[in-house]
Amino acid sequence: MSSPARVRADACPGVFATHDAADGPLARVRLPGGVVSAERLRVLASCAEDLGDGDVHLTSRGNVQLRGVTRPGLASRLMAAGLLPSPTHERVRNVLASPLSGVHGGTADVRGLAGELDVALCAAPELAELPGRFLFAFDDGRGDVAGEGADVCWRAVTSDAGTVLLAGVETGWFVPRGEAVAALLTVAREFAARRGTAWRIAELPDPTALLPRGPRSEPVERPARVDLTVGPLGDHGVGFAPRFGQLTAAQLRALADHTGLAGHAVVTPWRSIVLPDATPDAVARLNTAGLSTDPAALEITACIGRPGCAKSLADVRADAARLVPAGVRAHVAGCARRCGRPSAPHLDVVAEAGGYRVGGRLLAASRLAESLVRKENP
Repeated sequence: MSSPARVRADACPGVFATHDAADGPLARVRLPGGVVSAERLRVLASCAEDLGDGDVHLTSRGNVQLRGVTRPGLASRLMAAGLLPSPTHERVRNVLASPLSGVHGGTADVRGLAGELDVALCAAPELAELPGRFLFAFDDGRGDVAGEGADVCWRAVTSDAGTVLLAGVETGWFVPRGEAVAALLTVAREFAARRGTAWRIAELPDPTALLPRGPRSEPVERPARVDLTVGPLGDHGVGFAPRFGQLTAAQLRALADHTGLAGHAVVTPWRSIVLPDATPDAVARLNTAGLSTDPAALEITACIGRPGCAKSLADVRADAARLVPAGVRAHVAGCARRCGRPSAPHLDVVAEAGGYRVGGRLLAASRLAESLVRKENP
């Protein structure tokens, strides 16, 4: 399970430490649990328009990114809106939570746990030095975020108790729901003290050494299941799929206008957005704004490609935009790093000199659609 020692610094971007992309500084804004209020959606829209390239990009950790941030003032705006509660902890506030909890399905309601952990995390000075890739998660029992490779995850087994997973592996440590936040922080503190050069728990020779002493049950592997997060969800919830996880400022404001009684949206780790309370009129207006409720819209994902990334070998999104969903989940990437690839099974489409590598074959961009059809109908 361990891996070689890291020899370079953790360069995960944030607001104060941006990533120098080809299209300008990239700033990542953490949204613990993916929850973002209508007011904060409007703030993000204004920041994208006034300071960046005009769009907001969803990430595979339920966070958002602003690209081309060449003008000053982002941090002060985010702090005023409550989106940056701790300058010292901003890069370590990586917390997933089952996005459909309380909306549709699930064993336990994990709403509020991500926010509770965020407050406690920001109040712990010793945890400000966690690596920017360290990931917490709260799974409501269905197994959706438990399958996302979090460093430490509490997964519900009953409505009021669950087990702790380390690097996606069950440990047999049962913890009541009311103690879940404390349990995850206990593991994080141990990791911070013992990690050496490791960035992730999976890099340690014995991750279970992070657990407190005491009796544990025999670990039981439970299935991971990602329910659809696009289309009608439960009684009033609706999920939307922005193309390639990219939203314009106008679309963000449209979402803010239609959050309904819930007053917030939930950004999922699968680059979709859930409105827990949406009227038919709201759905129609958001569809008109270009936000799809067709689950097939998530079949084709892509990294930013050229011109946004200097390492990309192709204009990935232009090529991917010509693909028609054909029942095959595919991720189109501009280089072998495969940035943004989903954790679920998918077809790798990777740019190389002269075309894209698909299933061991090098194809011209014009033949990508043909390759997807063949995968569906071998």
